[in-house]
Amino acid sequence: MKKHINRLGARTASALTAMVFAANAAWALEPFKVQDIRVEGLQRVEAGTIFASIPLRVGDDYNDEKGSAAIRALFALGLFKDVRLEANGNVLTVVVEERPTIADVNFAGTKEFDKDTLKKAMRDVGLAEGRPFDSALSDRAEQELKRQYINRSLYGAEVVTTVTPIERNRVNLTFTVTEGEPAKINEIHVVGNKAFSESTLKGLFDQDTGGWLSWYTKSDRYARSKLNADLETLRSYYLQRGYLEFRIESTQVAISPDKQTISLTVNIHEGERYVVSDVKLEGNYLERDDEFKSMVKIKPGEPYNADQVTETTKAFSDHFGNFGFAFARVEAVPEIDRENNRVSIVVKAEPSRRAYVRRIQVSGNNRTRDEVIRREFRQFEASWYDGDKIKLSRDRVDRLGFFTEVNVETQEVPGSPDQVDLVVSVAEKPTGSLQLGAGFSSAEKVSLSFGIKQENVFGSGNYLGVDVNTSKYRRTLVLSTTDPYFTKEGISRTLDVYYRTDKPYEDQGGNYELVTAGTGVRFGVPFSELDTVFFGAGLEQTRIKPGTNIPAAYLAYADTYGYTSMAVPLTIGWSRDSRDSALAPNAGRYQRLNTDWSVGGDARYVRANYQIQQYVPLNKKFTLAFNGELGWGKGLNGRPFPVFKNFYSGGLGSVRGFDQGTLGPRDVIGSSLGGPKKVTLNAEFMAPLPGAGNDRTLRVFTFVDVGNVFGDNETVDFSQMRASAGLGLSWISPLGPLRLAYAQPVRKFAGDKIQKLQFQIGTSF
Repeated sequence: MKKHINRLGARTASALTAMVFAANAAWALEPFKVQDIRVEGLQRVEAGTIFASIPLRVGDDYNDEKGSAAIRALFALGLFKDVRLEANGNVLTVVVEERPTIADVNFAGTKEFDKDTLKKAMRDVGLAEGRPFDSALSDRAEQELKRQYINRSLYGAEVVTTVTPIERNRVNLTFTVTEGEPAKINEIHVVGNKAFSESTLKGLFDQDTGGWLSWYTKSDRYARSKLNADLETLRSYYLQRGYLEFRIESTQVAISPDKQTISLTVNIHEGERYVVSDVKLEGNYLERDDEFKSMVKIKPGEPYNADQVTETTKAFSDHFGNFGFAFARVEAVPEIDRENNRVSIVVKAEPSRRAYVRRIQVSGNNRTRDEVIRREFRQFEASWYDGDKIKLSRDRVDRLGFFTEVNVETQEVPGSPDQVDLVVSVAEKPTGSLQLGAGFSSAEKVSLSFGIKQENVFGSGNYLGVDVNTSKYRRTLVLSTTDPYFTKEGISRTLDVYYRTDKPYEDQGGNYELVTAGTGVRFGVPFSELDTVFFGAGLEQTRIKPGTNIPAAYLAYADTYGYTSMAVPLTIGWSRDSRDSALAPNAGRYQRLNTDWSVGGDARYVRANYQIQQYVPLNKKFTLAFNGELGWGKGLNGRPFPVFKNFYSGGLGSVRGFDQGTLGPRDVIGSSLGGPKKVTLNAEFMAPLPGAGNDRTLRVFTFVDVGNVFGDNETVDFSQMRASAGLGLSWISPLGPLRLAYAQPVRKFAGDKIQKLQFQIGTSF
């Protein structure tokens, strides 16, 4: 009996003694059968967590190996500072001391980052409210904070962590940051260049030594990610111009002792310039060799161009995908003739096996319903893999505007070599907005705006919006809702209710107004993946509200047809948009055609408007843009075209350099009347603002504008066109797109109203 008591009395083990017992047989304990397991010291952790983690159950035989494993398992949870195992009789007691829990994380002295960004970075290293705390975690958090600041070129940033214990074994953490001044690039050198000047090569970089706009672009702040991007741009520049064996041998980043200036040195080896001698195809091309040859972008007789090689292999892979070969292997192998500086490109292809899509999985859509994404897909489950349809599907989901990222990945199905799964990963962005703001333009002075918009109501993909504007010349109240899939075939439906008050831009102090109230319904029918045709109908009432200086044309129309006119317009329209961006386009084309035909009421007319925009990228920095707009209207049933439906021209959005809306016919007192015929032509050359690097949101442009408005009884006479030329600035500002233009009329006539400097937030082309 005494021996038994001594054996049990020796069964108290900490983590250290448990490992000693396991290592030294002299300290080994005789096993015993566990009749009960108890836990002591818990405050917030559930007892079930303990029982689920240890490899011991009631009825098991306890031994030192299981005791050591239990202690290791509990420490691995990261929840405890200390763990002990104690035995009293055949009862095993687990005694734990919990780590403190983080109650709050706060930051002091942070100006470069908002606190939400820093809290997210802390969560990424495992430090967040409600999680266990230890000093090692605090050290990792400090290093992560310093890394965030180094990415912003703040190398002198210091971080001090303050841990404040509070009740219930919790702690508050405060990271106090002394940010210091950012280190700035004062030198950039490219060494080893012979074919191109150093200034040309440095001009390719987004990073530079600073300029008068560096406070905005921050281009003189060093970041490793930016340097890598610049080096890739440099590599592409050479590989596009025949330097097949170009390489970057090393880069040196030297920071001054005071951590305020940085010097960059890039050492390169250019190699020889190679010309493509020929292009050969090898492998299996599905007996469609001619089709694949037509896709070859590589041009024999011209310098080797890596972009052309990449475009060719990608086009081949995509074309194989169109026939279901998701795993096609395409490789371009250069055969170099160094004696003659020639290179032959051999494109080798192996289609591998054909596959079909087993399942399409959607992830990342916490708010948006699956069906909103799936209905945009043109690749279907249980159908052959089709690369074109997958790309089109991805683009259609991206064009919804609900997501910041849309990625489609192909995954092989284990055990099924002819099947793949598509994983659609999206990152949602806020789609609702409440806007309260004020605007100022050279034409309309101060205007107030209010808007509530939700582009993805309840995750359904529907749009709902309310817009209010109180400008000097146009006041609007618009309620609008759009169901993009009113039918399962993809026909959209838009309902509008609106109330507007308008008057010409130049009214010489008159207080007359045109008051328009109406409602309408419009359906959008997708006739192809790029073309949508719109059909609609509405009911509209326009009232001419008399006042001082009302134009004689308005009075004449009102005296003949009344001050209030009703119209029942039928609408048909068409649009196609292939631009790469709606806000800052660099390539692509946009077209729209809208036609209104009033078939009922007092006002009978037809009105059409066509616009086309074309963007031509000259290179990474420079873009040519062209815009053309034609407007035409005619009265029906023997009535003239209603004066309140006239087009206007002049100013931003049409012919810059002339006062807003003042071109075209005028009445006897000089008020602008507009007209039913409009022609506008614009050309712009756009470039980055000097000192702004390659920032596409801040650009300068030169332009030439031509246009005019013509009356009902006038013909479109190009000899009467007004023209202007000038300089401008465009900026995608937090308040919206801002365009400022200084224009000099180069063709004007007597009586034209000139306004050389004009600007507006939110204006179009």
